[in-house]
Amino acid sequence: MTDSGSPLHHRFHPGSPDAPVFLLLHGTGGGPEDLVEPARALDPRASLLAPSGPVRERGAARWFRRLAEGVFDFADVEVRARHLADFLDHARDRHDLADRRVVAIGFSNGANIAAATALLRPDSLREAVLFSAMMPLAADPVIALADTRILASNGSVDPLAPAAEADRLIETLRANGAEVSVHRHPGGHPITAAGMAAAREWLTKPNDD
Repeated sequence: MTDSGSPLHHRFHPGSPDAPVFLLLHGTGGGPEDLVEPARALDPRASLLAPSGPVRERGAARWFRRLAEGVFDFADVEVRARHLADFLDHARDRHDLADRRVVAIGFSNGANIAAATALLRPDSLREAVLFSAMMPLAADPVIALADTRILASNGSVDPLAPAAEADRLIETLRANGAEVSVHRHPGGHPITAAGMAAAREWLTKPNDD
């Protein structure tokens, strides 16, 4: 199903009503279908909510603006994170997802916007699998994240998401009370088979609710 009547153009793939809903957030230059195959590998019964990044950088879709390679427009990050939270609230009503578990699955730029949304709007998003994420905000927010669960999968030699900024994100989430599981692999920026295995295991852990 393609839907352009909500705040973000997106595709919705219905799944089993007793399975999670995966919010799929693609990387720079990607689109709504990019993470469908990995998501199916994580849980073939899940419903998939796959929006398209609203920002264009030389024709490539992104979730927020940047000033240069690796230099985020932090003000825009905050605006776009709140926009994504509003979209998710809208989608819950439109697709009748109010009582469903929603988990963001984000890669790179998509993982960064998922992290920003989890930090700024935990009322809308409190579970996420972050592949190759780094700290997306200029300042560390102070917000109650006791109900937030995150898996962060990063490469130890990732040139696009440096270890120091990945660690800062993890530390910020934990400092605000989030439950953060960390997976590290020896590679760079891609989603790895080991990262997928860690995500499958993490997804099966019971919530505290």
